[in-house]
Amino acid sequence: MSSTVAKVAAVSRHRLMMDGDGVTTLVVFHACPLRCRYCLNPYTLGDGDNFIEHTPESLYEVVKLDELYFLATGGGVTFGGGEPCLRPEFISEFREVCGSEWKLNLETSLNVPTANVERLLPVADTFIIDIKDMNPAVYQDYTGRDNSLVMENLRQIADTGRQGDCVIRMPLIPGYNSEASRQAGRVQLESLGFSRFDMFTYLVR
Repeated sequence: MSSTVAKVAAVSRHRLMMDGDGVTTLVVFHACPLRCRYCLNPYTLGDGDNFIEHTPESLYEVVKLDELYFLATGGGVTFGGGEPCLRPEFISEFREVCGSEWKLNLETSLNVPTANVERLLPVADTFIIDIKDMNPAVYQDYTGRDNSLVMENLRQIADTGRQGDCVIRMPLIPGYNSEASRQAGRVQLESLGFSRFDMFTYLVR
């Protein structure tokens, strides 16, 4: 039994074409380095009691109920959060437990140490990257952090030729960025070889 433990905020089953190919189970990790103005999962922040501690083995026991769906549809487990790339050891050990037939997807901001991403590149099938905005000033204003690590990790992924395994999410965020800024960011990413984009608008109340 592994001694690696991670706090999990939620496990959401039977997600179809929402977080990767086929049927997926979303595992939501605790903790995130960003403090986005319109955080979609604020319950993943803080140190409350609404988390379950899992080892890779205990999490496998929870999600393996849907193995037939994963294998039949080319799906698997999507790690989100929070920030899954803060848990490279856990996810690497989970891959050893579940084997190679499931898809493992990471929903990430990439605002993590480059060593974490380097460790996860051989483990993850798909990186679903939430860019926010490529403009450093816009990114800082919206997330509370600079995007230098994001840029380093994007270049690291490009250097390995894994751009085709990435989906880049680029939101239009009312009050923070513009369509011109978003399109300029897309051109910048295309110059690095990224070609799969999810362009959408935040609905802010």
